[in-house]
Amino acid sequence: MNIAQLRQEYHQHICKEIIRLQRDKDTYYPNFADRGSKASRAIALGILRRLRCSPTYEKISGQTAGRLFERATKDFLEQAFLQLHHLRPGNWYYSTQSPISDFDQYEHLANLEKIVKQDSELATALGKDYIITPDIVIGRRPISDEEINQGGEIIAAEDALASFTPLRQANFEHPRPILHASISCKWTLRSDRGQNARTEALNLIRNRKGHLPHIAAVTAEPLPTRLASLALGTGDLDCVYHFALPEMQEAIAEIGNEDQLEMLMMLIEGRRLRDISDLPFDLAT
Repeated sequence: MNIAQLRQEYHQHICKEIIRLQRDKDTYYPNFADRGSKASRAIALGILRRLRCSPTYEKISGQTAGRLFERATKDFLEQAFLQLHHLRPGNWYYSTQSPISDFDQYEHLANLEKIVKQDSELATALGKDYIITPDIVIGRRPISDEEINQGGEIIAAEDALASFTPLRQANFEHPRPILHASISCKWTLRSDRGQNARTEALNLIRNRKGHLPHIAAVTAEPLPTRLASLALGTGDLDCVYHFALPEMQEAIAEIGNEDQLEMLMMLIEGRRLRDISDLPFDLAT
């Protein structure tokens, strides 16, 4: 199955399981639009038409929609990344709601948290929110020497070489997976949700021991001006990915909202916003 087919299945699943039409007086709008924004509702409806969605009117809480969006995105990435295995081989696994202390680069945070919890003065000085739980994580399991030496001897067990790398299973009594990617999923961007993603990203950057994982965010937010609150700037997240970027661009052009279209093009041309179909390829880099 190619990326286009997987993307279509992803959208079909979201349309069926997550998107709902909500009523405001005599009009209906999708549950990823802002009720108080005419532009948001118009863009969201334009996206639905292009995705050929037939959503229901059954109510769904924002929390439930968010959890389902995480799972749908995780499943899409897992299937899509599998198609690129020849570009990025490895023993990968995918999970939602796994703490970063499960991974090699952040294993030390579990010990630090125990110490801080036992010392109130230290907790006051350093804070206590060390261990974050990203919405989606992608990890790579360490490999055995047998796998390393498949094409000929690269490393011998008796050699005191390459003895600290987490990729080599033989280096640790209890080897931990390596965090390859941390992905924040935001069904919409309201209030401080974008800031939460930035805070998580800074935590990953500052507290790692080892290489930095990919740090990305995926959202269905229809307003480019809201997307800008998370996407603009550099250094925190690699990039923001929209669940239906081409469809959103067409929807904005259709309603003729020049301000939103200008912001959207700034984000795209500034390489701060991409489509969900780009993310598996970016993860393969």
